Amino acid sequence: MNDCIFCKILNNEIPSFTVYEDENFKAILDIAPATKGHVLVIPKEHSENIFDLSNDKAEKLFLVAKKITTALKNILNVSNFNLIQNNGRIAGQTVNHFHLHIIPRYSLDEISLWVPHENDPSVTENFANEVKNAIK
Repeated sequence: MNDCIFCKILNNEIPSFTVYEDENFKAILDIAPATKGHVLVIPKEHSENIFDLSNDKAEKLFLVAKKITTALKNILNVSNFNLIQNNGRIAGQTVNHFHLHIIPRYSLDEISLWVPHENDPSVTENFANEVKNAIK
């Protein structure tokens, strides 16, 4: 993709701080990190979102994420992480190339990802069944 910033990073047209690379993925430090150690895992094959990502790449992605998270745990001496994938503009995706955020969490980092809402158990049960039936 000619105008995709991640494709440009993957093609070494834009510099990055690479922490991991193999034939399928490149992992870089985020240039605007949420916390120290914030890493982006980017598939080398352009996929706009999770729906475009092949099952094979999706499986391999989490093996890579585990390697990186384990290394960060040892280096930063932290054991709390968020693994986040923003899928679509409304969800906060700002680059239309699938990527996974690995964000180390610290006790006083003041990051808030969501505010819990009250839930009606009967509505929740009905919705759980609807989702269960839709999964193929």
